[in-house]
Amino acid sequence: MAQSEQITTPVDTVVSRMRALDAALPERDGLAVFNRVYLTVTEAVDRRIDAGRFPDARAAITLDVRFAERYLAAVDAVAGERRPPACWRPLFQYRRHPGVRPLQFALAGINAHIGHDLALAVVDACRTLDCEPAELEDEFDRVGDLLVSLEERIREDLMPGPDLLQIADPLTHLLGSWSLERARDATWSTARALWALRELPDVAEEFTERLDAVVGFAGRMLLTPLPD
Repeated sequence: MAQSEQITTPVDTVVSRMRALDAALPERDGLAVFNRVYLTVTEAVDRRIDAGRFPDARAAITLDVRFAERYLAAVDAVAGERRPPACWRPLFQYRRHPGVRPLQFALAGINAHIGHDLALAVVDACRTLDCEPAELEDEFDRVGDLLVSLEERIREDLMPGPDLLQIADPLTHLLGSWSLERARDATWSTARALWALRELPDVAEEFTERLDAVVGFAGRMLLTPLPD
């Protein structure tokens, strides 16, 4: 192989999809706001994988890609005029609402992706790798730690400035009720429960549908329009 050639990995493929979305979407579009945040996270995970920061690179790549595919499938569903999962519907419904702030869009997307997609991605990865969830816990925690470390930066970057103090109080109150760290911890328990239910497909399907609905409800609350 020539030195100039680069190997395209599955992570590179999902990053390319997100970059294409970033280039195509209007900056203020709610989906664009979340996509920029998620692109930053995925690029950071990719750099850490390349740097050997994950003991099991194959497991980390599989989890990262299965996770991203859930989000991209929701995007594709809307583009194809199909209904996305309930957890994603509020973001797509309110993505152009002038009363919803960028920080709300970012956290509503994170809520959908962490609260619903990540648990299913753990199960997807376990099936792909033929392993138990416990074998992915280190990779799950490392990705989760990175997400939590970025959350504060996201809030700082997207929080209204002094010229918007009239909305800062209700926005702070609204978003203070949601925590990425709590969502991540709940997701791990959900993933383990879904894995335990894999031999009971009807129960697993009902459990997943309820999870989807509950996460979607939380997303709708996060996207409550605020006064100008």
